[in-house]
Amino acid sequence: MAEKLAEIKEKLARAEGEELEALIARYAADERAGARNLALQRQKQLERLEAERRRLEAMRFFEHQYEDLGLVCGIDEAGRGPLAGPVAAGAVILPKDCEILGLNDSKKLSAAKRDELYDEIREKAVAFGCGIVGPARIDEINILNATYEAMCEAIGSLKVMPDVLLNDAVTIPQVRIKQVAIVKGDAKSLSIAAASIIAKVTRDRMMEEYDDVYPEYGFAEHKGYGTAAHIEALKKYGPCPIHRRSFIKNFGF
Repeated sequence: MAEKLAEIKEKLARAEGEELEALIARYAADERAGARNLALQRQKQLERLEAERRRLEAMRFFEHQYEDLGLVCGIDEAGRGPLAGPVAAGAVILPKDCEILGLNDSKKLSAAKRDELYDEIREKAVAFGCGIVGPARIDEINILNATYEAMCEAIGSLKVMPDVLLNDAVTIPQVRIKQVAIVKGDAKSLSIAAASIIAKVTRDRMMEEYDDVYPEYGFAEHKGYGTAAHIEALKKYGPCPIHRRSFIKNFGF
């Protein structure tokens, strides 16, 4: 009796390695179009997985370059540009053999995918940390120095100290750990990409909480960035306690 297509699909899903290759070859030659389509789909799935693993390996270039020095930690920030809310920094040390499919620069991912990866990073990381610096401090010391402060806080919150920091484009003053500044590092380094997700998700969730406190500004939607809707609300209602006064001077505040 011929196997049902549902049985074939289950077999293809469970098999691995040489067994899977043999099954794909077998069903690719099946007289039934449905069986051939299942084999083709599984083959394409394998090809996508292999392409993703090659992409991830390319993003380990800097990690491989410095792994002989010890633990490598990625550093990145989120929220330097908004008119409101804190700046956040993430720090992540990933295991050498860590595989997190889909890990990429947080800006290239959907909010749902970032949330999914956020949980997986926290689960698989050797250590992770996040630093937060609020709007009052940003106004006091400027956004660049506040970003450095958040990064230092993120590093300090790690349960183990790294030997090398891979930073997204900056060198953090007064940090004695070896640092490597990588321009557009969140797209070139897995560790920095992971740190960008930790920072982005943490900050976005904070802005969603602020939206409950100050619903008239729409923080859950724009996360404090200077969208037209945000600027319109700012002009209508004036600034609230989480607005950065040094950022909104051009609007007369």
